[in-house]
Amino acid sequence: MILVTGAAGFIGSNFVLDWLEQHDEPVLNLDKLTYAGNPENLASLRDDPRHVFVQGDIGDRALLDRLLAEHRPRAVINFAAESHVDRSIHGPEDFIQTNVVGTFHLLEAVRAHWGSLDGEAKSAFRFLHVSTDEVYGTLGPGDAPFTETTPYTPNSPYSASKAASDHLVRAYHHTYGLPVLTTNCSNNYGPYHFPEKLIPLMIVNALAGKPLPVYGDGMQVRDWLYVKDHCSAIRRVLEAGTLGETYNVGGWNEKPNIEIVRTVCTLLDELQPRADGQPYSSQVSYVKDRPGHDRRYAIDASKIHRELGWKPAETFDSGIRKTVMWYLAHPDWVAHVQSGDYRHWIGQQYGALA
Repeated sequence: MILVTGAAGFIGSNFVLDWLEQHDEPVLNLDKLTYAGNPENLASLRDDPRHVFVQGDIGDRALLDRLLAEHRPRAVINFAAESHVDRSIHGPEDFIQTNVVGTFHLLEAVRAHWGSLDGEAKSAFRFLHVSTDEVYGTLGPGDAPFTETTPYTPNSPYSASKAASDHLVRAYHHTYGLPVLTTNCSNNYGPYHFPEKLIPLMIVNALAGKPLPVYGDGMQVRDWLYVKDHCSAIRRVLEAGTLGETYNVGGWNEKPNIEIVRTVCTLLDELQPRADGQPYSSQVSYVKDRPGHDRRYAIDASKIHRELGWKPAETFDSGIRKTVMWYLAHPDWVAHVQSGDYRHWIGQQYGALA
């Protein structure tokens, strides 16, 4: 069995679904079910005995100790995190509690569990920490992409909290010998993405006839990674990664935000045209840029390709088409996540544009 934390969220749920498509090895799923943790993401596993769900917090040491002793997983994959930059600007404390304090408690529990193992079980155990390229800060237009040795210069409460968690994971390897692996990924997109992030927000707002809010001039550049490619990279790192090492995972798709928005609009024009015949791009509305907005992220993913033979299977064109088609095919999922906290947040963040 493997233990996956934060596995009802966007990337975590995709990882569990893909894992159980390819393995019979059971998954113990620990998720706090905050606003972004959605049990509906895993509805297809409701009667699957290979999937054991526990609602709980990675900061709950007693719960962690009990689960680790009872299920004795051979690996822990940590997706649990507060992950939205805008939310971290408005309320940084949740990010410190989950990403820093929570990771500390998880590491302590895992260290105790690992220390209780013997022989092959101990040597085969792994702790894989899933992180972000945002810990590296921002790049100028002509700067080389981030590598695994790029110095950390986080610029938001979110990225600072993830940088702190990365440092803790590294320290537990070097100080205690804990068998850790770390991945730093670029912007993910794909099915089950909570619609506060750029791509699903554009899809949902476009279909609802609402403005498409674009920060500043829309020329902030990101590298885009299809979520199922990210999941395959994590599986590969878990299988063959060198202990204590970091692996950057990227899609080799640097694009400015406004190009992403226009691509989504073009696909919707093709797949579900507006009744009035107007292009969805007419709904684009530029809004005030967010504080401290990093201008460019770019990932050099050559290490994971060179050492582990991994590369993304999807191009951006193929991945974004699959993503738009998924949202069009799942209106009930979209409607359910648009209730409660989601509506409150979008209204707070974008005001009348929401």
